[in-house]
Amino acid sequence: MGCPEVTARYLLDTHVWLWSILEPKRLAEPITVRIEDGRAELWLSPITVWEIVMLAEGGRIDIGADPVGWIEFALREFPVQDARIDRTIAAASRTVDVPHEDPADRFLAATAGVLGLTLLTHDAKLLGRSGFASIGPG
Repeated sequence: MGCPEVTARYLLDTHVWLWSILEPKRLAEPITVRIEDGRAELWLSPITVWEIVMLAEGGRIDIGADPVGWIEFALREFPVQDARIDRTIAAASRTVDVPHEDPADRFLAATAGVLGLTLLTHDAKLLGRSGFASIGPG
């Protein structure tokens, strides 16, 4: 018996990864179903780690006194694949179809597009854009 066949590859938006760990009931059913599918690959961008540390340092989220330690714990509890950032993704972040200048969203969208991942997000501004696939609550 081999490993189960991968059915889909998903990049988790920052809030989706946080909610998966801290508040899973906040996730919409279409996203929860995909996260819980044992045949799906779940990916996380280093931009998400950066964004979580920035949010914790700014007091916008409370994950304890040591955000880096919390991230290490969370990655052990909720393992994901590491999505790389390279010069292709960096360049694509400036041309990706995102209607605002938020660098984290631009990098996440570019990462999804370049690596052929589907972005799981509740952010309506990222749903249905061209150049990368996305799935949201509805």
